[in-house]
Amino acid sequence: MPTNLQTRLFALSFGFVLLILATQNAQAQSAQCAPRPDVLTALATKYGEARRGIGIAGQNAVMELFVNPDTGTWTITATSPDGKTCLIASGSNFEGVSDPAPAKGIPA
Repeated sequence: MPTNLQTRLFALSFGFVLLILATQNAQAQSAQCAPRPDVLTALATKYGEARRGIGIAGQNAVMELFVNPDTGTWTITATSPDGKTCLIASGSNFEGVSDPAPAKGIPA
């Protein structure tokens, strides 16, 4: 079950992803995209990352968070209905946390 931080990360990421996808030109985007099996193989073999979260973004894209708990590297991907997976963001020092949900009416 995803932690609250992961849930918030995906919620924030959806808006950013839509903005990124809307503003990238086709040439730059194609350089960061590949068939889903190729991307999953690369994330597993090159970085040791496995899926730790999933959600649905705009235009029916599947958002996923991949993490290597030993090294702290992470990657966010978006997969379109046609099976093309694009790298959205990546980084280091990932740390899973379990923060309680904010009280109703109080912004996170």
